[in-house]
Amino acid sequence: VIATDTKGLITFMNPIAERMTGWRLKDALHQKIENVMHLKDSDTQQTLLNPLYLALREQRIVAMALNSQLTSRGGSVFAVEDSAAPIRNENGEVIGAIMVFHDVSEAMAMKMSHLANHDQLTDLPNRILLQDRLSVACSTAGSYGTKAAALLIDIDHFKYLNDSLGHQYGDELICLMARRIRSLIPASYTLARLGGDEFVILMSETRSVEASSQLASTLVEAMHEPFVLDNQKFNVSISIGVSVFPNDAVDAEELMRHADVAMYRAKQEGRNRFCFFSHDLESSIMERHHLETRLRKALINDELFVHYQPKIDLQTNIPAEFIPLAEESGLIIMLGKQVLNKACAEAKRWLEMGHTIPISVNVAAAQFADPDLAGMIKKALLDHNLPAHLLELEITETALMIDAADMQNKLSELISLGIKIAIDDFGTGYSSLAYLKKFNVDVMKIDMSFVKDMLNNKHDYEIVKTIISLGKSMGLVLIAEGVETKEQSHALVELGCFMGQGYLFSRPLSTVDF
Repeated sequence: VIATDTKGLITFMNPIAERMTGWRLKDALHQKIENVMHLKDSDTQQTLLNPLYLALREQRIVAMALNSQLTSRGGSVFAVEDSAAPIRNENGEVIGAIMVFHDVSEAMAMKMSHLANHDQLTDLPNRILLQDRLSVACSTAGSYGTKAAALLIDIDHFKYLNDSLGHQYGDELICLMARRIRSLIPASYTLARLGGDEFVILMSETRSVEASSQLASTLVEAMHEPFVLDNQKFNVSISIGVSVFPNDAVDAEELMRHADVAMYRAKQEGRNRFCFFSHDLESSIMERHHLETRLRKALINDELFVHYQPKIDLQTNIPAEFIPLAEESGLIIMLGKQVLNKACAEAKRWLEMGHTIPISVNVAAAQFADPDLAGMIKKALLDHNLPAHLLELEITETALMIDAADMQNKLSELISLGIKIAIDDFGTGYSSLAYLKKFNVDVMKIDMSFVKDMLNNKHDYEIVKTIISLGKSMGLVLIAEGVETKEQSHALVELGCFMGQGYLFSRPLSTVDF
């Protein structure tokens, strides 16, 4: 703050004004304000008229000129802004003026930095900022063993659209495109505009190549929804090139170059699609994508068939229970529900034929985390009129370890339905005696990785022996998985494990073959 009389002679300065001008109040008193507060245009460096004189002359508040800079007595330069106003006495007469200003150097620097690093049309990061983030992403991925992916997006036939629509609508389409892409990606991903009709998505710290495939597929599909410009609908497609670090690039520069190569290949192959830089990588991704598409279709159309593998009494070779094998996928809850219902229906059919055969169904971790699991199982039992004791759920011990307290509640809820609970793949996770005691399960399945080498590897034999001893002490039914030879079967019986499953007895069978 600086105050003057009606002639512009300084009568007051606060400490901040002293610091910014480099003048002490005692030295500045009665000096002309322009001698103490030296203002220039930051672009032209021409001396500016102090707005305080306009405030005195026109008796109104006057804003400081844009791009004003203040040079202090010591040569420091500050970007400043604000205003001057007349001071009136109690009779309303102007007796001086007051200048209020503040340092905006940091804000201006941030604004300049933002302008330098962002696209003016969309306000997305530009090539400069993207390059920096690409380098950081590759460095981080290299340090932590993760991946980074660059998806280079190009609007198909944009030049034709731009020329026919006009540049104003072309710019509007670019902004709409940016908004749609931004809505489809997590906030942690960088979306940049390289200029023209090219965008780049940087996926940092991702763990799988499949994630980039899924995102690219989502983007291509999302563009099938028309864009609306001036109440007209326009259909737009995109071509995407995908490059993954470190699979097919050693640094950020190569990552972008390879994404560009992949994008041009997508153009050559007919546009409206995405391509990976690596043919081998693309082949495996496409195969997985094709399989997922088929699985989704099979689930929707109820085309899956459940196969059953017998559990055998190792002493009598009589089948005891059957296990449906569920394939892990992103559709596991839907898949698991179908398998459960088909298995319950089959068990009920067998029961009506006079065969009381308990059925054991695998439950994946994602299914077990589903809050509706107990309700789904209860409904399946009711729908198929299957006695609850004929259904057993197999849950991996690693799934049980996610949240012990929560899992204990879920298990109690499931057990209250009257079904049995088995711990699958025992020995591969982190179970402890305390957990087993808490979980109150019925069956423990010894993982096949230990059974496979138990006769050739002393450590595996001891692990199997310990698991059997542990299970027996807790009154659990023990089942060995992966029994492939008679020698393994005999050894398990000697150790006190009297149930097994594996190729020695049967591969998984269709209902008809069984």
